[in-house]
Amino acid sequence: MKIGYIRVSTQEQNTIRQEELMTALGVDQIYIDRMSGKNTNRPELQNMMDFVRHGDTVVVESISRFARNTRDLLDLVEQLTAKGVEFVSQKEAIDTSTPTGKFMLTVFGAVAELEREYILQRQREGIDIAKSNGVYKGRKPIKPPAFDQVVSRWRRGEITAAAAMKQLGMSKATFYRKIKQAG
Repeated sequence: MKIGYIRVSTQEQNTIRQEELMTALGVDQIYIDRMSGKNTNRPELQNMMDFVRHGDTVVVESISRFARNTRDLLDLVEQLTAKGVEFVSQKEAIDTSTPTGKFMLTVFGAVAELEREYILQRQREGIDIAKSNGVYKGRKPIKPPAFDQVVSRWRRGEITAAAAMKQLGMSKATFYRKIKQAG
């Protein structure tokens, strides 16, 4: 049986391109996760890993859709191999049923991880430069217009902290942090 695995990073992202590829490749069953690939704690990935059996082939559009670091990639493929399941990555033309495919899997996995690290490094550098130029100041502070009035009522004992948090639409941690900042 051909089993397809699809992953996008957020709920808003579209899976159609990957789904069309799976249909074109004759995949029998598809598992879809809509979350980060930073680790293997993904419900549909785990369901797929539990479902596959000897003789099956797991097909992904690209390695980056399956795993974001070499260790996770190799661990997942090792689990598949132990079950007698082959792994195919369409974009990189990797098929673990061949020795060359197994070797290329390791190489591409390392390259994918390196690429992710470079992206994160560039992002951090860009934020640092923006901060030093006064362009990036982080998230705008949350302070509802009625904050001072609600806090005054809370301090006088007219309302509970829970009622104040509800009126302000703040979590407990945010409420008390804002109180501390206000002095």
